[in-house]
Amino acid sequence: MSKNVLVLSASFRKGGNSDVLCDEFIKGAKEAGHNVEKIHVNDYQINFCRGCGVCNNTHKCVQKDDMVKILDKMVNADVIVMGTPVYFYNMNGQMKTLIDRTVPRYEEISNKDFYFILAAADSSRANMERVLESFRGFTEDCLNNAHEKGIVYGTGAWQIGDIKGSPALKEAYEMGKNV
Repeated sequence: MSKNVLVLSASFRKGGNSDVLCDEFIKGAKEAGHNVEKIHVNDYQINFCRGCGVCNNTHKCVQKDDMVKILDKMVNADVIVMGTPVYFYNMNGQMKTLIDRTVPRYEEISNKDFYFILAAADSSRANMERVLESFRGFTEDCLNNAHEKGIVYGTGAWQIGDIKGSPALKEAYEMGKNV
């Protein structure tokens, strides 16, 4: 059965290490017959959450930016892939801002499968656990019936292109193929 897969790539660098891993996941998912859409988070204007609380009652944000488009796509996806470079042992600010801005409709982001793609200069998977704790805080503690399906660890990738030749490329491809 074909699924709607939404890939959220938070890398500032198109063709950067986490973005390349997202592309490999996409390649596998498309070969398996799934519908895939990739969003470069940095291409969208997403303002910081102001914590005003209006959306708690209206389920609409008072800010007029691009987040409403992304939220629609998140609600309609079957599978959500969240790809981020790791900065100082956590997801980058673009991904965190996106997560913060899901508040108006986070209850509608339910019954989804989630994959996480991480790329970091550090060569230790253990040092990426903070990123996963943050993602899991969002998916496990805030969303209804979210299922973590896989993680790609792109370790030892500091400079653009360092991920090429890494076993993480094949892992991302296979994970996409097995959605």
